[in-house]
Amino acid sequence: MNKSWFITGTDTEIGKTWCTLALIQFLKNKDLRVAGMKPIAAGCYQNNIGLRNDDAEQILALSGLDMPYEWVNPYAFLPPIAPHVAAEQVGQVIELDVILNKYEHLLAQADTVVIEGVGGWRVPMNASQSLKDMVLAMKAHVILVVGLRLGCINHALLTAETIIHDGCSLVGWIANTLDPEFDAQSSIDTLSSRLGVPLLANMPYLGKLDVPQLAKSFDKPSLKNLGLF
Repeated sequence: MNKSWFITGTDTEIGKTWCTLALIQFLKNKDLRVAGMKPIAAGCYQNNIGLRNDDAEQILALSGLDMPYEWVNPYAFLPPIAPHVAAEQVGQVIELDVILNKYEHLLAQADTVVIEGVGGWRVPMNASQSLKDMVLAMKAHVILVVGLRLGCINHALLTAETIIHDGCSLVGWIANTLDPEFDAQSSIDTLSSRLGVPLLANMPYLGKLDVPQLAKSFDKPSLKNLGLF
């Protein structure tokens, strides 16, 4: 199979990790070997073997493949700020070649790789590159997570337009309910008619993470048409 799926979002804190975990679980349910990756992570914690990120650790654990943490998360930074700024503060440069090297290791061990981005689409990696350069180099298909809240229509359409303008392959989107009081259906209807790519999943609001439940949200015909399984 050897297809890769890059999970990006309309903003930070809109559910990319939960959606990444749900997609990994969905694909595992199809008897695929799935590797997960979070190449860049900020807001990490220090333990006795180095910096670790909670999201990346969940991705590694759910993948269930025998691989080092550093393949999943090559760049980890302590402060919860934009990663290129965090890297500058510690005198480090995020290098695309390093990320691609780890990605190739994952690709060699799995049928498919699910990659979680950092922040929104336009987050810089270093002085000259952004997430689009990573996605283009990986030849990954992009899935856009839309956090359903006030302003999400504008954010989603602008992000989708930019992804396509950058020459990347936007193949679908995920509606993620952030606020149970928000009237999400009108936003879903508007985006479904304007984004031009299929709605792959409509994630319900959950008070705590339930990966098996979220994995059931994926629309199987849409995913099968993409060749996800």
